[in-house]
Amino acid sequence: QVQLVESGGGLVQAGGSLRLSCAASGRTSSSPTMGWFRQAPGKEREFVAAITWIGGRTYYRDSVKGRFTISGDNAKNTAYLQMNSLKPEDTAVYYCAAGGCSEYSCYLSEPYDYWGQGTQVTVSA
Repeated sequence: QVQLVESGGGLVQAGGSLRLSCAASGRTSSSPTMGWFRQAPGKEREFVAAITWIGGRTYYRDSVKGRFTISGDNAKNTAYLQMNSLKPEDTAVYYCAAGGCSEYSCYLSEPYDYWGQGTQVTVSA
């Protein structure tokens, strides 16, 4: 089992920044990839970014490239999502997830076995 706890959400004005954290505990070695997803009201959950613990490969959805950066601290078993130049359309509950995936599947939710409780990000216009 892997437990995930997100933090760092909040309210920010458009153009501002936030950094989300996801602390993992338990059998983290069984989940080589950490991902961030988000779900806005009335919309389906969507992929945001992912990082592999080994090699540090990163993946992003197109709409956040150049604005968001995912990183990880192996020693702390913590993944981060630095979000800059935030837009109102980034408003959502952000979830971190842990699992195993390839470059072809990290964008999907199915490869992720464990999920955090979510943290609200609200961007005002």
